[in-house]
Amino acid sequence: MPMREGSCQIAVCKRGGGVYYLTAHARPQGWKALLKMENVSSSPVFPNVTSAYENTTRHISDYQGVQRILHLLSMVVYGVACLLGVMGNGLVIWIAGFKMKRTVNAVWFLNLAVADFIFTFFLPLSIAYTALGFHWPFGKLLCKLNSTVAFVNMFASVFLLMVISVDRCASVVYPVWSRNYRTPKLACVIVSGAWIAAVVLSTPYLVFRDTATNSRNVISCYNNFALSGDYEAEEARKIWQTRHKAMIITRFLFGFFIPFSVIVVCYGLVAFRMKRRRLIKSTRPVRIILAVTGSFFLCYFPYHIFSLLEMAKASSDHELQLVLYIGVPLVSSLAFFNSCINPILYVFVGQKTFRQPIISAFEGAFGEDSLLATLSSKRKSRSISQAEIQMPNGLQLVPNGPLELSLSCH
Repeated sequence: MPMREGSCQIAVCKRGGGVYYLTAHARPQGWKALLKMENVSSSPVFPNVTSAYENTTRHISDYQGVQRILHLLSMVVYGVACLLGVMGNGLVIWIAGFKMKRTVNAVWFLNLAVADFIFTFFLPLSIAYTALGFHWPFGKLLCKLNSTVAFVNMFASVFLLMVISVDRCASVVYPVWSRNYRTPKLACVIVSGAWIAAVVLSTPYLVFRDTATNSRNVISCYNNFALSGDYEAEEARKIWQTRHKAMIITRFLFGFFIPFSVIVVCYGLVAFRMKRRRLIKSTRPVRIILAVTGSFFLCYFPYHIFSLLEMAKASSDHELQLVLYIGVPLVSSLAFFNSCINPILYVFVGQKTFRQPIISAFEGAFGEDSLLATLSSKRKSRSISQAEIQMPNGLQLVPNGPLELSLSCH
């Protein structure tokens, strides 16, 4: 699908996984035709800011200096995220998957690490894409996979964090039930469901991602929401806009709002129950879970805000256009960086001393904490006391195993 620009050249640049910027002066007619394509500014994880530039031809030269800095910053952030992410998450996978006893917490953290490892493993493609002047020589299949993997990582991570919050809530509200039925096997089944949901929600990006070649033989990887090469047709524009908005809303609801609403409710219940039972002091695994959840929120909340701003913006608002132009690469890099930060949190959060080996630090982070045992033992003791009060004379409860009781007559 060649793109015609008229007599003036127009360079389309893509940051990392896919944010495009205009880097040269172009005739308005050629520019508008090109801007019909969604991916003149959309990355595999990040919002589209295409129409932010539709009325800013006179400002493009002013942005070029900022643009070069943003592209360089993107490559640096991607390189750091790739190096730390592959090494750190690879180490987590090795420890949680092969060196530790299989526990419920180990299952959660192992799958978080797998999601981040796969994403950071694909980051060299984005680095190469930026370094090559935003030319995609890797083919349509990798164009589709690169974008899809990014979204699978986002959805899988937030779903796993939601599952962890529900697990913590169940452990506190129903400690005896959790002690009996909270098993690694059940955790694996639940994790499989989270992965399936993440893949299903990411499938549209596998369908819509496409490649196009311009008159300079520069190949772009972009979201072809209309599934058409005719960017001037009114019907294609309407389909593109409708699908683009649907993708942003779906991504916000299922990738942020609903999961974090569940997380807030669950941890609110946990805090309330722990305060009632005077168990305010949290264990290290609990602090790590809260730190991982908080880092995901801080890294992805700005991205979703910019997505919604782009969808609802007024194209004539130059100030908002400039905010989007500068802000999108920054929030994009922040979201990318989330994939390498978890292993760092596992080592440093809750540590009283940093002299212990890294493997021991990871094992302490992924181990089952004593909170569940404390709560279940308290619930068990209270149940026994209540039962003894209600028993007729001559009968008493006699322990018959860790969770079983039998009646004895005297």
